[in-house]
Amino acid sequence: MVVLSERASVRRLHDRLGFGPRPGDLDRGFTETRDRLLGGGPDAGAAGTPPPELGPPAGSSGQNADAMAKKQDGAEVRAQADRAAGWWLDRMAAADLASVERLTWFWHGHFATGEQKVRSPWLMLAQNRTQREHALGRFTDLARAMVVDPAMLLWLDGNKNRTGSPNENLSREFMELFALGVGHYREDDVREAARALTGWTAARGATGARLIPKRHDDGVKQVLGVSGDLSAESLVDLVLNRPESAPFVAGRIWFRLVSAAPPPADTLNRLVAAYGSARDIRSLLRAITEEPAFHDSATSLVKQPVEWLAGLLRALGVRPGSLDAKTRARLLSGLRAMGQIPFQPPSVGGWAAGGAWLTSSSGVARLELARLVAAHADLPAVATAHDRAAAIGDRLGVDRWSDRTRAALAHVTGDVRELSALAACAPEYVVSG
Repeated sequence: MVVLSERASVRRLHDRLGFGPRPGDLDRGFTETRDRLLGGGPDAGAAGTPPPELGPPAGSSGQNADAMAKKQDGAEVRAQADRAAGWWLDRMAAADLASVERLTWFWHGHFATGEQKVRSPWLMLAQNRTQREHALGRFTDLARAMVVDPAMLLWLDGNKNRTGSPNENLSREFMELFALGVGHYREDDVREAARALTGWTAARGATGARLIPKRHDDGVKQVLGVSGDLSAESLVDLVLNRPESAPFVAGRIWFRLVSAAPPPADTLNRLVAAYGSARDIRSLLRAITEEPAFHDSATSLVKQPVEWLAGLLRALGVRPGSLDAKTRARLLSGLRAMGQIPFQPPSVGGWAAGGAWLTSSSGVARLELARLVAAHADLPAVATAHDRAAAIGDRLGVDRWSDRTRAALAHVTGDVRELSALAACAPEYVVSG
């Protein structure tokens, strides 16, 4: 194992618990940086980027509306969805403590919910707010909120789940993807858990979910060997109390923030102990940063497109909210070309990881996006540097370019914006090493 230098470990903290360093962030030590990222507290950047006012919920024309009205409703929903996605990207760039936004982004992928089916940017923003409130808190609180979240109910057919005719989508995904993992439940458990979730409904124009008593099955259910008149909340508690749940949750966070290789058994035991009976996400993250693998140069991760773009915006000091509407639209178009837009995961399984983001088509889109960001960056320190390649590396938090990358950058050092764009697409930046 090759242990990272302290500066490289600090960069990894910013990459894995945030979206990458801003200029000056690497001057702090590891412990100070970790304590800032995990400590919470006031965040002027995030506070100055409140959620957008989307206007009245779109799609209110109703089933009897003519084709033109429905078309207009659809266009307004898409416009609102783009405003919501653009706002979150801006908040990622603005946040002083990016850990909250990064963990909110993680939970968005974990409890993957897609606007393409929900068709309510209002409800997607409401779910986003809930995930942010619990991002570094107790997993119990987050899981309880998610099983009755309006966007989640629409996404996983909760409105169809009623007594006498239970719909199993939410109960299955909750156990398989959100809380336990494959192989730790039976089909009977899925069916019985679905009964516990009956009666919860959501509407696109409403602000929250509601439980309709006559649709709820109040009979005795048997889930994972436990019998009782289970409610949504008691079902969550029962599932999370299973011994398989804590290792599963810790493993999912490890997979996205540390390595695609599962943690060794002794590491996983330490992480589960830190997570504890309180299911404390912050304590789990702190324990992760103390593991040798977190400081191992071999545990690299390919940045997802949103993570890469948010990091680039932060490093180059570009705020999407300060750009004109056409440029903001181009940012989202670029992300769409790379295959990832906030609030639009492809399925309940979330987004891909690793080499899936390194296709030739995504590489072309990445370079165009990098050029767009660089065109709006203030780069005098790079322009006046004796070694421009090293200067842009310092701005991006890259300590050293490989010989191959430096040779490629040497061809564009005369154009500081093209240099910045090409550097942002180099392996040393696209991959969090």
